[in-house]
Amino acid sequence: VHLHHQPVGARAVVVGAEPVSYSAVRTLRGAGVEIAAMVTDQPRHQSSWPAGFGARLHRRVPLLTGTTVTELFGRGRLTGVALRHTDGRTVTLGCDTVVFTGDWIPEHELVRLGGITLDRGTRGPAVDTVFRTGAAGVFAVGNLLHAVEPAGTAAREGRLVAGPVLRYLSDGRWPDGQLAVEVDAPLRWVAPNRIDPRGPRPPLGRFALRTARSDGRLSALVVSQDGRVLHRERLRRGALPNRPLYVSADWIDRADPGGGPVVITGQDG
Repeated sequence: VHLHHQPVGARAVVVGAEPVSYSAVRTLRGAGVEIAAMVTDQPRHQSSWPAGFGARLHRRVPLLTGTTVTELFGRGRLTGVALRHTDGRTVTLGCDTVVFTGDWIPEHELVRLGGITLDRGTRGPAVDTVFRTGAAGVFAVGNLLHAVEPAGTAAREGRLVAGPVLRYLSDGRWPDGQLAVEVDAPLRWVAPNRIDPRGPRPPLGRFALRTARSDGRLSALVVSQDGRVLHRERLRRGALPNRPLYVSADWIDRADPGGGPVVITGQDG
């Protein structure tokens, strides 16, 4: 649509209100498509303030929060969508196009076909701090691990994995018996999600997380193993779905290699 000017439709509903949603709005508007509304089940948008404000003010795009799509209408071509608000109200919007964004799942088909272990949180391949999967010789980086991140994040991981790949080609060593790193609600996933307490820390010295909740109560992250607290860290800003959270990796060498999984939980303030 953006590069080759392919036709889309005349009136669209964008489901989602995170960074890619606003990118979709810009692309659709550039193609001459009217935006009937942006729809999110969250209480607010999850993009930057300028992006949200600009879309509503300058592009006159309505943002419907606390709203879900319950039905799509049409035969051959979409004619509308049914929406339900959290208070039970329902409405039908006429449109010929729907764009779904957010709640990203990695494109993991080749990983599944290869029998490589998936992490139950990210639904991408489980990897350690140097991008090694559960299959010897197989590394994974980028949005295959934690959709969706900016292109710069995927490119950086592509550069960072070169060293571990070269070391493996040189010595053929591959770890076993690594500790799983898991999360509890309202956190959704963590990456990387395997560690060796005696091994290297992850890139930039931190783990990336996502939350499923957008209520401002999450104030700290606690890392524990078998009931023993390894690390506690206060959040510097509010937690929003579809936006990254980070926790320091300074605790790795305090984990017990023979213990149970390491669990990261959110603490309300």
